[in-house]
Amino acid sequence: MNIIKVLGAMFFFCSCNAQSIQPGLKMNSDDNSLLWEVSGKGLARPSYLFGTFHLMCKDDIQFSSQLKTALSNSSLMYMEMDMDDPAMLLGGLMMMNMKDGKKLQDLYTMAEYQKIEAFFKDSLGTPFSFMQRIKPFFLVAMLYPKMMPCKTISGVEEELMKLAKEQKKEIKGLETMEFQSAVFDSIPYEEQAKELLKSIDSLPAYKKYFDTMIHVYKSQRLSEIENLFKDTEFGMENHQDLLLNDRNKNWVAQLKTIMPAESVFVAVGAGHLVGKEGLINLLRKEGYTLKPVLNK
Repeated sequence: MNIIKVLGAMFFFCSCNAQSIQPGLKMNSDDNSLLWEVSGKGLARPSYLFGTFHLMCKDDIQFSSQLKTALSNSSLMYMEMDMDDPAMLLGGLMMMNMKDGKKLQDLYTMAEYQKIEAFFKDSLGTPFSFMQRIKPFFLVAMLYPKMMPCKTISGVEEELMKLAKEQKKEIKGLETMEFQSAVFDSIPYEEQAKELLKSIDSLPAYKKYFDTMIHVYKSQRLSEIENLFKDTEFGMENHQDLLLNDRNKNWVAQLKTIMPAESVFVAVGAGHLVGKEGLINLLRKEGYTLKPVLNK
């Protein structure tokens, strides 16, 4: 047999075999997708970027076959933090407290404090005595289940971790709990306290806003996700750099080192994907090719 034909057949077999290991993904017809392929700039294999939502009704969290394939194609998964590390979670509980012995009573008038205490006791069924030192933003997060129309609640990250474990993928974090704690310490506690009180006083309006966020997220309309983060009534526009933009730049700097070495599946809050300072645009500025993946 002609040696050239033999080599050609071997090359064809290897190519087909590689394709079976790394199946191609269908691209979306427009930019409205939470799942993006990152390629180009000399990457041997593409990586993937996925926008998550921290809290949803469990039945609403569904992963497409394309997403499962993207994760399968990746060597490991990166999240905002290594949520699979028990030590990190334990450390997180310790870092929920305010610095310098600050207490909630220091941030409110007596009438305001009593209103918040009554709300947590009556509406959430949660004793308030052990929350004296917790940062107000963490207490705002405790209101979210009150805004949801279901009893079984989960997070996209939580369900994604289960999928990663099924596929035996290692999970790593782009940030430490210490870093995230420092971010919230950088926002004045007095301002956080006002936000907590405002949330309680305006719970029906916040519930409507939260419903809109979930609807927009599920529809994967990125421009509308961006607009929600610009909302001056409910957003944290004064801290966009601290909460989003600066962190995005830090993650891109890490990914520039990580992605050439291995294909990764990056799962972070959907708000980090959008806008001029979002991950999609920042990675494009670095010379990578980003394409929306069909994610239905």
